[in-house]
Amino acid sequence: MNVVIETNFGKMVFTLLPDLAPETVRNLEKLAKSGFYDGTMFHRVIPGFMIQGGDPNTKNPDKSRWGTGGPGYMLKAEFNSQSHFRGTVSMARSTDPNSAGSQFFIVTSDSTFLNGQYTAFGKVIEGMEVADKIVNLPRDKNDCPLEEAKMLRVFIE
Repeated sequence: MNVVIETNFGKMVFTLLPDLAPETVRNLEKLAKSGFYDGTMFHRVIPGFMIQGGDPNTKNPDKSRWGTGGPGYMLKAEFNSQSHFRGTVSMARSTDPNSAGSQFFIVTSDSTFLNGQYTAFGKVIEGMEVADKIVNLPRDKNDCPLEEAKMLRVFIE
């Protein structure tokens, strides 16, 4: 099963890894099918590292709360053998390993130092050039892009 992210920069597609992170995959499928991600932003971009999105607070133009939102519950970490190579999709979280909810990130450069610390649950199979455009957008001191990088629609294919 694949997840399609239609952005204002183009389309990305990633395949899900349910054998490695079954609960995380179930959660993402549920959120995508409900339209949860539609209209949210990639709110954190770090060139040479990753793009992060999935925060419902990014639907509000007040950036002070961006990066703090979620679905109202947290997932138990599902650390696994998937290495954080370029194109890996993984759950964002706070310092608590069991605090992921809806935010995720796409690694744009090999970042194996994340292995065993974040729940990897997908792998980009199409559209990495879109992630590359987004990760290189000019950004503010909080790594927030100065130009909107919006997920117009996220759905399961």
